[in-house]
Amino acid sequence: MGLNYMNRNFRIFIYIAILTLSLIWIYFSRIPTETTSASRKIAPHTGFLAPEISLLDTNGNEITLSELRGHPVIINFWATWCPPCRAEMPALQYAYKDYEKEGVIFLAVNSTNQDTIPAVKQFLVEYDISFPVVYDNQGTAANTYQISSLPTTYFIGKDGVITEVVIGGPMAEALLRSRLDKMLERAP
Repeated sequence: MGLNYMNRNFRIFIYIAILTLSLIWIYFSRIPTETTSASRKIAPHTGFLAPEISLLDTNGNEITLSELRGHPVIINFWATWCPPCRAEMPALQYAYKDYEKEGVIFLAVNSTNQDTIPAVKQFLVEYDISFPVVYDNQGTAANTYQISSLPTTYFIGKDGVITEVVIGGPMAEALLRSRLDKMLERAP
């Protein structure tokens, strides 16, 4: 009876220890209140004024979104390691060549905080990208736009208001062109 009593007390001790460790784990692994969905601001979407971003391009020049007002703007968030980003980049380049003369500004925001500048430079040469690319070194633009998936593309009207958001990809060239035509208010 003495051995069974000790085993029973030892089992109770183990159960209490496991329960205590579980509660400690739950407490320390919880999601902090400031990151719960109730405390997050609403992600920019159709009908919203596009949030301001100001980033350096591949030549070290600062590009500020508000300074592009008066032009339709396409902002594409991407990274070199992202297969859908790589797949849609040629479509963006082809569309850029055709729509640049109509005043459409293409701006590729590289998630440089998840990428490397040498990889970006090699990618731009390999894919012959000629539209502006800016580096989001700290992830501030991605945070401002609450980017959760790459690629994500924002279509912004001349007035600075978001007309459409495309999350994911790759976006086909025909789809891109139809959205651009819609932005420019012409029949597809």
